[in-house]
Amino acid sequence: MFAFEIYSPEEEIFHPLFKEKEVRVFLKRDDMIHPFISGNKWRKLKYNLINASEENKDHLITFGGVWSNHLLATACAAAKFGFKATAFVRGEDIASETLFLCRMFGMELKFTERDAYRNKRLLFDTFYSNDSSAFFIDEGGAGAEAVQGCSELVTELKGNYQHVFCAAGTGTTAAGILKGLLINNSRALLHVVPVLKGAEFLKEEINKYFIDNPLYELHNSYHFGGYAKTQPDLLNFISDFSASTGILADQVYTGKMMYGVFDLITHDYFPSGTNILAVHTGGLFGLLGLKEKMTFKTQSGH
Repeated sequence: MFAFEIYSPEEEIFHPLFKEKEVRVFLKRDDMIHPFISGNKWRKLKYNLINASEENKDHLITFGGVWSNHLLATACAAAKFGFKATAFVRGEDIASETLFLCRMFGMELKFTERDAYRNKRLLFDTFYSNDSSAFFIDEGGAGAEAVQGCSELVTELKGNYQHVFCAAGTGTTAAGILKGLLINNSRALLHVVPVLKGAEFLKEEINKYFIDNPLYELHNSYHFGGYAKTQPDLLNFISDFSASTGILADQVYTGKMMYGVFDLITHDYFPSGTNILAVHTGGLFGLLGLKEKMTFKTQSGH
């Protein structure tokens, strides 16, 4: 029922900085898995869908904001695999392109005041405690099922890398990749780039999936003010990165992670000869929220 072809190559990207510092940088292109169920979203949803099916539940209930990639992925996956889908959306009704697409895939949206939204289990129980068909999926798909799905990324890798980077919001993807590295006896060191301010709590979130505290590095300097916050340096970097590589990077996750990768390379964090893999976790529809903020350089001589 859930046969889903994964296409996520490891693509080398080139930049004068990498040549100068004698390092190689690759992107794990999870953004290419599917136009709407892209990035880490399929990996997080996979075992949730399997569990829902095994429990004979056909109504997916989940949570997210007005630009949530998770909501869009869940809406599309529900339509593709024969589920109903309902989402509690944080805040007021805003006509974002993401929510338009969610509705196109048949998802019902329940806009929810922020105070009520904080207790997601209570919301679920209030509306669906008597609905035997309802299946709870946490915001962003976070949970043990998501960790299991994200761990499978490592088994797909063909290259040999000393360092692996991923962005982190809840820490679920990072925990999954870390679990995959440990299961596969990889010597690569995981670097976690939090996209929100004050993210020391992520250590606890990641470590709760392990008996012993595993080794990884947390880079807390690339949040640009907090979750979904941007600054001109980040926007300029994203624009330059996309224009020079042909690869779009969003401002919430991958853009911040790649900024961190470039910054660490600039400051000689890695010895020459290092192979670095960064995981592109998709989420590109959020770029449409930048339409009024972005400025673009004009090219002369064309």
